[in-house]
Amino acid sequence: MFIRKIGVIGRTYRHLNRYRQILAILFKYGFGDLVDTLKIEQYLEIGLQMISRKRREQVEKLTRAERVRIALEELGPTFVKLGQILSTRPDLIPVEFIQELSKLQDHVHSFPYAEVKQIIESELGASLGDVFQRFDQTPLAAASLGQVHRAQLADGEEVVVKVQRPGIHKTIEVDLEIMLHLASLMERHLKGWDLHRPTKIVEEFAHTLERELDYNIEASHIERFAKQFMGDQTIYVPKVYRDTTTTRVLTMEYVGGIKASEIDQLQLASLDQKEIAHRGADLILKQIFDYGFFHADPHPGNIFILPNNVICYLDFGMMGRIDRQTREDFADLVMNIVSRDEGKVADALLKLTLWEDEPDRSTLERELGEFMDLHFYRPLKELELGKLLRQLLDMASKHRLRVPPDLFLMLKALSTVESLGSSLDPDFDITTHAAPSIRRIQRERLHPRRVAADMFDTGAEIVSLVKEIPRELRDILKQVRQGKVKLEFEHRGLEPMLTTHARISNRIAFAIVLASLVIGSSLIALADIPPKWYGIPVIGLAGFLLAGVMGFWLLISILRRGKM
Repeated sequence: MFIRKIGVIGRTYRHLNRYRQILAILFKYGFGDLVDTLKIEQYLEIGLQMISRKRREQVEKLTRAERVRIALEELGPTFVKLGQILSTRPDLIPVEFIQELSKLQDHVHSFPYAEVKQIIESELGASLGDVFQRFDQTPLAAASLGQVHRAQLADGEEVVVKVQRPGIHKTIEVDLEIMLHLASLMERHLKGWDLHRPTKIVEEFAHTLERELDYNIEASHIERFAKQFMGDQTIYVPKVYRDTTTTRVLTMEYVGGIKASEIDQLQLASLDQKEIAHRGADLILKQIFDYGFFHADPHPGNIFILPNNVICYLDFGMMGRIDRQTREDFADLVMNIVSRDEGKVADALLKLTLWEDEPDRSTLERELGEFMDLHFYRPLKELELGKLLRQLLDMASKHRLRVPPDLFLMLKALSTVESLGSSLDPDFDITTHAAPSIRRIQRERLHPRRVAADMFDTGAEIVSLVKEIPRELRDILKQVRQGKVKLEFEHRGLEPMLTTHARISNRIAFAIVLASLVIGSSLIALADIPPKWYGIPVIGLAGFLLAGVMGFWLLISILRRGKM
């Protein structure tokens, strides 16, 4: 993982310019209150004074959610990606923010063909002409992490080549380190946010981005996906060309089709919209319940429809994984909701989520009952299953039940496919499609062979645990004898005092340097050292000017804090 915590040197030299850009955009869109609450000025004392706090006049007409979206788009690719991830997390942000963040778009320009050529030749170790018969200089599409060009291999195969944007790794690395610092400030200064563990969210986000930046991983995703659906005539998975794929270059088969969102084009091609909707639902359910490995971003732009209503997924950078136990617990959750059993729904929620202190069971069951009364007594075709399940998990998060990120990705994928299916077929009902898969999972769990295997695994774990107990006890006693057992104490309230002390020390050091500069410049002026300007030594004059700027800067810093 390329994220690391920001130290004093990084904050002063490596990140200062980017930090200033971020803060300027936050002020521009009316988030100065957040900057003040997080006490960022304590960490960026030098340089913050030069940032304008004036917000744009147009901002007054926008909602806070709209301002967040526009600010993230202006902050660049790393923040856009973060916003897109947060749009799948109703446990973290309100619904109006989720709706707005789902509109996030990459506003990026394509990078020059010369850089594309240089990256490909550097990665493949051969000239572009040796690898490709034809390479279109104009990209088919440009995104925040890379862009896609159509080409033809030396053997005549039509392909698309995804090339990573130059310098993007370094940009993301700096942004992630700043994000981690901001997340730590949120935990410290924003009431209630420590429960959401924003630093953990940033670390998970960094891991996701790191994998997206390695095109070899995406190639492996495509190959695994193709293996899952080998022999399935309802889906087509593009071929990957490994010989021309590296960490920064991905070459895959060119597939011509119609985007699933282009309803008019589907009708002109005489494709069956109802069949496409049903196949799309069956495919996502197979990915989740049969394989536990699914396309986490199946929006219409990433789905092409081929002749005979065949579905083709594109862009395998973001994939989700659900283990067998989670699939079974999720199946229990849905079936217990359908049977309207609050107690069993609560049991399933507690199995699906992570928690430190078990919530008030009676309150949880009462709220679950009210939720089901509100939503699940309507006809099935009126239910938006993915959306309702996300709302249910949002409610669970209010009881301090933490939902694993992949579970939210799964629900987002379900919601996206459900929305697409409804646009293709007004009578589409994903609940009816999901029921057989859920019932099959429950039957398989009770199969004698499965029960026997589970009992054997449990027995093996017990035997292993019993064997480990003597060794663990021996290690504990050994540490006690060696005096290695430690007690940790936390002195709360010490941090503000340390921060104030650090600020005072910085000002004293700054003042000493300033005084030294004045004294040194005076000695140089008295020594009459050439070169001179109007009889005054130039070096001495430059020292006086620099001292004046530094002194003015220090004075502004003190006045802004209201203390002399």
